[in-house]
Amino acid sequence: MEKIGIMKKILLIVTGGIAAYRTLDLIREIKRQGDDVTCVLTSGAQQFVQPLSFGSLSGNKVYTELFDLDNESEMGHINLSRQHDLIVVAPATANILSKMSYGVADDLASTILLATDKPIMVVPSMNVKMWENLSTTANVKKLKNKGIYFVGPNKGEMACGEFGYGKMALVKEISKEINFVLKPGPLVGRKALVTSGPTIESIDPIRFISNRSSGKQGHAIARMLGNYGAETTLISGPVNLENPTNVEVKNVNTAEEMFAACKDSLPVDIAIFAAAVSDWRAESLANQKIKKEGLEGKPLKISFTENNDILKEISTLSSNRPKLVIGFSLETENLIASAKNKLAQKSCDWIIANNYNNGQESVFNSEMNNVKFVNIDSEEDWGLMTKISVAGKLCDKISGFFKSAA
Repeated sequence: MEKIGIMKKILLIVTGGIAAYRTLDLIREIKRQGDDVTCVLTSGAQQFVQPLSFGSLSGNKVYTELFDLDNESEMGHINLSRQHDLIVVAPATANILSKMSYGVADDLASTILLATDKPIMVVPSMNVKMWENLSTTANVKKLKNKGIYFVGPNKGEMACGEFGYGKMALVKEISKEINFVLKPGPLVGRKALVTSGPTIESIDPIRFISNRSSGKQGHAIARMLGNYGAETTLISGPVNLENPTNVEVKNVNTAEEMFAACKDSLPVDIAIFAAAVSDWRAESLANQKIKKEGLEGKPLKISFTENNDILKEISTLSSNRPKLVIGFSLETENLIASAKNKLAQKSCDWIIANNYNNGQESVFNSEMNNVKFVNIDSEEDWGLMTKISVAGKLCDKISGFFKSAA
């Protein structure tokens, strides 16, 4: 992402995790971006790294003690909490997350975090079992609800030899998120609409038909659009996911509700239809639970009627059509041919196509996706990548589209 704007001041709080040494590279990257960084090291961090290294790289004094008479005579912890544009906690241990969640202020780092009125970004790093512990997950949810930015953790092998989520995010990932928070994105001034997840269509008061969409890809795209500066509305079917904090969310159940929410959200510049919308709904809804009694072994017959094709309806609007309409296509065969056919039939601009592949590398409820980008002129194989990476690559494409159109 291109550097924009004037120098920013970042306060980096380093806590006592084995990944503390990696923050030295983060300091180098922040400085390379032209920004200023000041470091605070907890007592735990100093068991892994030395303040001298941080002072040499940052070019600023390193702070370690709350009860430093020289600093506290001028209320140093308050000044540190207020004179920076962003506070980054990396690595963020389970201990510091717990302190932040409960408002504990028993050292310089936690006191700054409690006293600040600036944005806070945390970069978790801990053992996989600590990350998955119910206390930690509750603390993370609480902090996200407070508007704390999270970067990672990533999945991989731990220093202890265990494998799973808990690895500190890569420096380039952290740096990119810092830029998202502090600097205008390439889609500032644009409005976007994203659909995500499944829809559900009732057949009686108890049962419904639906599909296996988790909503992970659509939610990742909405969050990334928000990071890129677009004013984004996410219209989501029922999913078991936390909503992105940087977008407006409209929750729906049925295809009809999703279509109505899409129309109500217009006009927008960008519309991305990642939801797996039910093609059909029951023609009539049974008033009571449908019973087996009386069928006498005969098949249950339900009449269905077709739902609105949301992608096609929005793509073919005579007025208020978004400048860029992007559809998703999940196929079990003839991926590219089906995607190109859908591109023409729906009158959209781009298609992101993925193949079910008989369950291998399945896209359902996975962190990964294997997609192909298709437009009228070309096709690109993006290969297997995380759904977050797909979202980032797509947003880069969108940014390029509007830049070339300007």
